[in-house]
Amino acid sequence: MVETRRRQIEDVASSLFREHGYAGTSVRDIARGLAIQGASLYAHVASKEDVLWAIVRRAADRFESAADEAQQETFGRPVGERLEALVRGHVGVLTDDVGQASVFVREWRSLSPEHRARIGARRDAYENRWRRLIAEGSEAGVFVPADPALAAAYLLTALNGIVTWYRPGGPLSPRAISAEYVNLSHRALAPGRIDD
Repeated sequence: MVETRRRQIEDVASSLFREHGYAGTSVRDIARGLAIQGASLYAHVASKEDVLWAIVRRAADRFESAADEAQQETFGRPVGERLEALVRGHVGVLTDDVGQASVFVREWRSLSPEHRARIGARRDAYENRWRRLIAEGSEAGVFVPADPALAAAYLLTALNGIVTWYRPGGPLSPRAISAEYVNLSHRALAPGRIDD
């Protein structure tokens, strides 16, 4: 029951943080969303930042798990297929719980310095997976020669933008979005581009 209530708090907070931002959401707003008194909320959480930290940490776990799964499923496969798997895994996390993913993408900088540093290190490690794959593809001539850090930032920024417009039950299914973003990622990295 305690775990269920905690998850309800995080779900309501995710929705409010997505709609109003972390700074624009009060503990009272979260309590109101749960139909409880503000003081009752503190029986389950230490602070508003504690809720944000839990949401961001859980989302980071999901992105890392999706990347681990993508890497395991495509181990030894061509670099393009490994990129496709990373893109599909990332889109899957974004669309499976868009509220939580939105908070992770947009609100993590509202964490305390200690938590911000910890999640920043995890984000860097996650992005490094993309950088290494892009560097490998560039060196093999499968991808256009590109700065791996810039190319990874480009792809992840485009992917993370999904949280600004995606709505469950909308006209595009997660599968259709994933397929389109796989195609766009390949086009962005396709060799043969003419540079100035």
